[in-house]
Amino acid sequence: MRRGVYAGSFDPVTHGHLWMIEHGTRVFDEMIVAIGENPDKKYTFSVAERVAMLKETTAHLPNLRVETFENRFLVDYAREENADFILRGIREAADYEFERKMRYVNADLAPHIDTVFLMPPREIAEISSTMVKGLVGPEGWEKVVSQYVPAPVFLRLVEWRERQRTG
Repeated sequence: MRRGVYAGSFDPVTHGHLWMIEHGTRVFDEMIVAIGENPDKKYTFSVAERVAMLKETTAHLPNLRVETFENRFLVDYAREENADFILRGIREAADYEFERKMRYVNADLAPHIDTVFLMPPREIAEISSTMVKGLVGPEGWEKVVSQYVPAPVFLRLVEWRERQRTG
């Protein structure tokens, strides 16, 4: 059985993430989406909210598990899950350079775990979670943001914006 791990903060999930996840489930017999939790990072959505968003947007994928891990190397998590592969996305040249270096470090730590790179389509490749959150707020933001995130995520962004406005 080929098991792959795709990790990220998913704060929030974008169509680019979903594209990676769907393609990962086609490549691997079992796909684990692992939400990383870094204690030094501030998140917009809680771990529970991010898990819920991922489960809602990936419910149609039977060979997928959504898990969490914190404060450890992804390759160590992948080894604990008996994964053969780490799935990573390449959006631009800077991603490639970073991921190439990480692939070699991971190979030093766990030579039996391979890294697989996928490149999402151009129309969704440039949209990051940070960019999506930055688009929330100005008049008409809903029409813009709804193009870049799955429906359950959009609803949570609307709720988040409302909480920001009402304090």
